[in-house]
Amino acid sequence: MKRIYILALALAVVFGMSFSAHAKKRYVFGGGPAGGTFQIVANAIQVFGPIKDNPNFSIKAQSSGGSTENLRTVNAGRCAFGTVYAGEVYLGRNGKLTGDPNKYENVLAVGYLYGAPAQLVIRKGSGIKSAKDLAGKKVGVGNAGSGAFANCERFFTHLGIWDKIERNAMGYNDAAQAFGNEQLDAFWLLTAFPSGAVIMAAQTNDIDLVDVGADAENSGYFKAYPYFGKLTIPAGTYRGVDRDTPSFFDSALLVANADVPAEDVYALLKAVWSEEGLKHMVGQKKTFKAMSMADGLKGINPAATPLHPGAVKFWKEMGVLK
Repeated sequence: MKRIYILALALAVVFGMSFSAHAKKRYVFGGGPAGGTFQIVANAIQVFGPIKDNPNFSIKAQSSGGSTENLRTVNAGRCAFGTVYAGEVYLGRNGKLTGDPNKYENVLAVGYLYGAPAQLVIRKGSGIKSAKDLAGKKVGVGNAGSGAFANCERFFTHLGIWDKIERNAMGYNDAAQAFGNEQLDAFWLLTAFPSGAVIMAAQTNDIDLVDVGADAENSGYFKAYPYFGKLTIPAGTYRGVDRDTPSFFDSALLVANADVPAEDVYALLKAVWSEEGLKHMVGQKKTFKAMSMADGLKGINPAATPLHPGAVKFWKEMGVLK
């Protein structure tokens, strides 16, 4: 009887090991705060049919503070995938993040998602013409741990106003609500347009946008931080803003931890950047029209921001990477 028990236990262990070896891996995807595009990226990939049906792994979207938090959690392996701004990837890899000398070298680029422009919302008629006019004002500066917060601190410090404003660290939707309640004079975003939070603010306020493009140009910001690009937010993007507003943008990148198997990164890319996958992403948010096979590595300099081996294989097969 004892021998039978031992045999049964041994078989259970063997079958258990066999089952676990073939169980689907679950990868956590670092998203972002409510009202931001980062969380939509994570949710969209999680629910996409070919990803859900993949026999080897599944994706679990997880909300987060945003870019900087995702950089740290992906680097530590707590998240396998995430969305991080190119600037944070570059600065983090080289130990140049504000107040953080750590080097985040386990975060590898996978693909370009979209360009995220700076947007600084004010009330029409407030007299604020430049970000420098915010000295002494109450400003929503983005969620603590987010790329929006980090970039706001970087830009405002460059302009010499970071320590001259009353800073309120909060997510976009909360900032829009506080702005509507006249608890803020302005709020900052680094996200694709049109932003749902800005649309919300424009429903109850006559809003305007600050020309941060001029502030950046006149202060030498593009020379200090050359990874930023220039763009214009078109007139009519938001109710009441009837003129083009120059701005600057960072590239939102899909990244992966270096230890994620190359075949799984390859499979995710093959699903998301398929014709069906790109159509699915645009269906979740029009911002993802920026995603394409041709622009799959836009904003990524492999010499400065190394690619994941699974991404190297995919983009070489697609003829995007030479």
